[in-house]
Amino acid sequence: MMTVAPARAEILQLYRSFLRVARKFPDYNIREYAKRRTIDGFHHNKSLSDSSSIAQAFSDAKAEFQIAERQALVYSLYAPKFRSIMDIPNR
Repeated sequence: MMTVAPARAEILQLYRSFLRVARKFPDYNIREYAKRRTIDGFHHNKSLSDSSSIAQAFSDAKAEFQIAERQALVYSLYAPKFRSIMDIPNR
């Protein structure tokens, strides 16, 4: 069975959605980890050329995106009382 690779626009939309979810994490370390993992994961899969491997990577990323959304919600429920020193803007 031949699988259809997602369009470039769908992949970019998922990438932006991942970065948007990463910004929702209240903790600096987790927020930066999610951002870094997103960038690294998409750059790692950038060289895929086979449509079935692209479709598989895309479906895996969609599943991970749903997990990240749920985790961001849970982390927001138990957000730390104080902001990290890394969150304070420089003056």
